[in-house]
Amino acid sequence: MTNCTGYAATAADAPLGPFSFTRREPGPTDVAIDILYCGVCHSDLHTARNEWGNTLYPCLPGHEIVGRVTAVGKDVTRFKVGDVAAVGCMVDSCQECESCREGLEQFCDKGLVGTYNSPDAILGGHTFGGYSSHIVVTEEFVLRVPDNLDLAATAPLLCAGITTYSPLRHWGAGPGKKVGVVGLGGLGHMAVKLAHAMGAEVVLFTTSPSKVEDGQRLGAHDVVLSTDPDAMAAHGSSLDLIIDAVAAPHDINAYLALLKRDATLVQVGVPDQPLPVSVFSLIGKRRSFAGSLIGGIAETQEMLDFCGAHDITADIEMIPIQKIEEAYARMLKSDVKYRFVIDMASLAEAG
Repeated sequence: MTNCTGYAATAADAPLGPFSFTRREPGPTDVAIDILYCGVCHSDLHTARNEWGNTLYPCLPGHEIVGRVTAVGKDVTRFKVGDVAAVGCMVDSCQECESCREGLEQFCDKGLVGTYNSPDAILGGHTFGGYSSHIVVTEEFVLRVPDNLDLAATAPLLCAGITTYSPLRHWGAGPGKKVGVVGLGGLGHMAVKLAHAMGAEVVLFTTSPSKVEDGQRLGAHDVVLSTDPDAMAAHGSSLDLIIDAVAAPHDINAYLALLKRDATLVQVGVPDQPLPVSVFSLIGKRRSFAGSLIGGIAETQEMLDFCGAHDITADIEMIPIQKIEEAYARMLKSDVKYRFVIDMASLAEAG
């Protein structure tokens, strides 16, 4: 057992603060990583505040992790001390069920082990995430970072990147396809970048006039203000795929109407209330309303390699760990372009 420090919440109404705990010593197949940077995901806030009703306290969030390897178990073959490594939303799964065998560990029939807020089968209790000094993860769930990518800006790829890359790949975004992206935040800005790099025609839908220029800079061929009925109607029944990255209640039927026959809207944003869907939005053109959850480990590595080949990272604002509550408050107001990343060197000053 090794001592570890981090930032955690002890209750839904408690701010995150300094927290000491223990990590396991690296086993034969484990990789120990000193955490350099950790992205701040909206899921971190949802979980810390128990907005999904399943939080285990103390809650230490963080699943967008980039760091440097400090130790490896005797059976580890893909990493050595000194390597840069990354960890995303999962740190284990059963690795035996049909989903795991197909490289879809995120859909593990027995339940994936989340980087935080999941039962810890080795130490007991529950897992603690990346708002911490270091982490120990089995090699199968550790990822390689392309050498050319900025490490801090790479961190959000481990959730925001794969959450949008996976449905874009699964539903065939590419040349000749018209792809809509709803919402320009942490997820949406990655969807725009990735869909553009895949060769698709990208249409961004936003409620914010201030984001029109940014959407174009990120790779959108057209930016539509979704509050303008005429602008929305101009894209009616024309999109092959829509990635909906909005995590607040909104009229999903307005976007379903933009799909071609047999096209799909994929929900990746997670509103805290149900989204009412009219059957008539679907049946007239055999449209589909689908969901997607991150990606498997192999696909996450594929995404990182794709980003390396196309020089894609997230647009970030770096913060010290001491400003995490301020970052949460700003995130609720969409006051970030487009992902906060914690410089974990600041943890040494946290007390």
